Formats: sequence, C-alpha cells, structure tokens
Amino acid sequence: MNFENNRSGNGGVITLNKETEEVGRLTYTIFPEENKMIISFVLVHSQFEGRGMGKYLVEEGIKFARDNNWKVYPHCSYARAVMSRMNDVEDIFLTR
Repeated sequence: MNFENNRSGNGGVITLNKETEEVGRLTYTIFPEENKMIISFVLVHSQFEGRGMGKYLVEEGIKFARDNNWKVYPHCSYARAVMSRMNDVEDIFLTR
C-alpha cells in the first residue's frame, strides 16, 4: 500500500493504492493565509471497506498538514469522527 499526494493549486487529492488499484482517496483544500487545511471528502472503494483504510487516509492527511504547519478542519463527517477519537491531534484539530 502506498499514498500519493496530487496537489494542484490550493487543493488536492491523497490516494491510497494497492499495487495498481486505488483503495480510496481524501480530498482537501488549503487556505495558506489561515494556515488551514480542510478535509472535504474521504472515500474508500466498497471492496476495501471495513479494514481501516479510511482512517489511514485521514492519518496521512494529518501528517501532510503537520509537515506544513497547518491546522485541520474536517468538513467530512467521517474525517471528523475519526479525528475526534484520536488522542494526538488536539494541537491541529479545528472544530470550526
């Protein structure tokens, strides 16, 4: 499994791939003037559901935000639920 981050302008997509097949994706938008990244959407393809792949995508998004000193606002309800259960994101988790 490997991640690929395709950033374009102030947005992008992080994909999780297994060999040549896409497992899922996380879309984001960056607001550099506010040091903020919004997680817009997390999708895991049905054949990979129930294995924690969505959480891996959220964790990769958080890593990307931390590497760039951004806070994270999870607009996606799934990402918000995952982040609210994590213990080590208080420093970057924006609730509004």
